[in-house]
Amino acid sequence: MVFNSIQFIVFFIVVTTGYFLSPHKYRWILLLVASCVFYMAFVPVYILILGFTIVIDYFAGIYIAQASGLRRKYLLTISLAANIGILAVFKYFNFISINLTAVMQTLGWHHALPLLQILLPIGLSFHTFQAMSYTIEVYRRNQPPERHFGIYALYVMFYPQLVAGPIERPQNMIHQFYEKHPFNWLQVNEGFKRIIWGFFKKIVVADRAAQYVNAVYDNSNYHSGVDFALATIFFAIQIYCDFAGYADIAIGCAQVMGFKLMENFRRPYFAKTVSEFWRRWHISLSTWFTDYLYISLGGNRVKLPRAYLNLMIVFLISGLWHGADWRFMAWGAINGFYLIFAHLFQSYKDKLHTVSGLQRLGWFYAFLQIITTVILISFSWIFFRATSISIAIDIIKKIFTSWGHLFIQENIIYVLLGAGILFLSEFISEYYPHKKLFTRSRYAFVRCFSYAFIVILIMALGVFDGGQFIYFQF
Repeated sequence: MVFNSIQFIVFFIVVTTGYFLSPHKYRWILLLVASCVFYMAFVPVYILILGFTIVIDYFAGIYIAQASGLRRKYLLTISLAANIGILAVFKYFNFISINLTAVMQTLGWHHALPLLQILLPIGLSFHTFQAMSYTIEVYRRNQPPERHFGIYALYVMFYPQLVAGPIERPQNMIHQFYEKHPFNWLQVNEGFKRIIWGFFKKIVVADRAAQYVNAVYDNSNYHSGVDFALATIFFAIQIYCDFAGYADIAIGCAQVMGFKLMENFRRPYFAKTVSEFWRRWHISLSTWFTDYLYISLGGNRVKLPRAYLNLMIVFLISGLWHGADWRFMAWGAINGFYLIFAHLFQSYKDKLHTVSGLQRLGWFYAFLQIITTVILISFSWIFFRATSISIAIDIIKKIFTSWGHLFIQENIIYVLLGAGILFLSEFISEYYPHKKLFTRSRYAFVRCFSYAFIVILIMALGVFDGGQFIYFQF
């Protein structure tokens, strides 16, 4: 059951109505059952995987809180091993097997290792990381163990953010399941506005962009460099609107019921540096890696070579988190290189700006910084979207050496229109946050007209094929 489907709309209406009609003490049961139904709409049997990790982590949290010394570490290790083990089997077993087979064949061993013929459980990386954050926070004594099994299960399975985040921390979510959330028209109104924006990003912008991107990237032999340059920019727009659209719908659905999920995106394509981009993009994952991996490795508290190594390790693992494929590792390595290179040459950059007077150019200098960051990030997206590293390299060669006639598709104008409206709205939010224009106008009829206009665009230009969200595969 995907958000951009009639089934989900019916599901959401029924669950939300039932939630507000139910007594407070029974609401957690309704949400837990609804979350199970939501997840089982994909592959029903995989609910058992979630059930297994929930049981392990529930008891691990209780025993970790009671234990001391090495016993605490052992219990945490068991919990993490159970979660990472499931992730490794379903997501990385075949990747490891294929690569070990290739290595052995180069050494003269010509027997292929077995492969598993299984589907990857949807959203496995997301709810695995959310479950691990619970036991880690209990181990660090930042979160008391949750003794209500149903509430803990709901923390892991809360349907709005179950399959693609945001990856929540227990400190933010668990207490909200105990709080009373009476019907609040203001929250309901704001939640529905957020949902509408999410549908606009996904159905109008992302799915329209996907049609052009797929036509070019999936037929790489028949397209020139100019096609790939445009398709790469469109993919940068697609993946942002696809993922941020999901986050908006998830946050909006939760907000209608009175729950507050963390922001996962903050206008990333207005970032002036790659480092700033990663502070604005997929915030819940970026902060997860920072808090639980980067700092644990020593962060930047160690000597510079080790700090750079820590940074690269984080980005390589982030690439591997996205998919069991070398192209995701390459994508992670490129972004890690960007940050290390920027830090190494920061002093030279500052001197160049002082000597050249670039910083005195005001908005034009900021514009150049934003464009440079977008180009660098879009370049790395080539490895994310291409089906292999070799194809990604061929695409890059074409972009720089083989320009021809532009492949024209009617979706181009729709993408430009939708993206233009979106980025205009983000521009106003970024640079004029206090301006009350259009959807934030002080006049109710202006706000209503603005959202009515967005709904009309969704109905007129939207792609209603029920296409899945990109990050469902992770």
